[in-house]
Amino acid sequence: MTTAREIMTPDATCIGADDSMLDAAKKMTDLGVGALPICGNDQRLKGMLTDRDIVVKVLGAGKDPATCTAGEFAQGEAVTIGADDDAAEIMRTMAEHKVRRLPVIDGHTLVGVVAQADVARSLPDPQVGELLEALSS
Repeated sequence: MTTAREIMTPDATCIGADDSMLDAAKKMTDLGVGALPICGNDQRLKGMLTDRDIVVKVLGAGKDPATCTAGEFAQGEAVTIGADDDAAEIMRTMAEHKVRRLPVIDGHTLVGVVAQADVARSLPDPQVGELLEALSS
């Protein structure tokens, strides 16, 4: 069975917990991505930040993206997947936590990110439909 390591986007770029939301938005734009892992000074994963977080929780709430930090929006423990976990575990974790992106961890090291699209490309059509249904409900 396909593992997270085989389908992930490797070398995920983090946004620092102390970096501003404006810096995060610029980094997302430069990288052409809609989400970034939030890493602390210890290089440990603190959470995930999405472009939607920036729009809804910062701009929509009338906050200044230059003064809000990414770490303020790291909510609890990040949902992750192990690098050697298989596609079934990836699908189960995404569906259970209603997330479309999972940071991939090898030990305590962030090694990549698996997105819903990565999983969809690697699975037979019926399983892709199940994943999309689980995330949409």
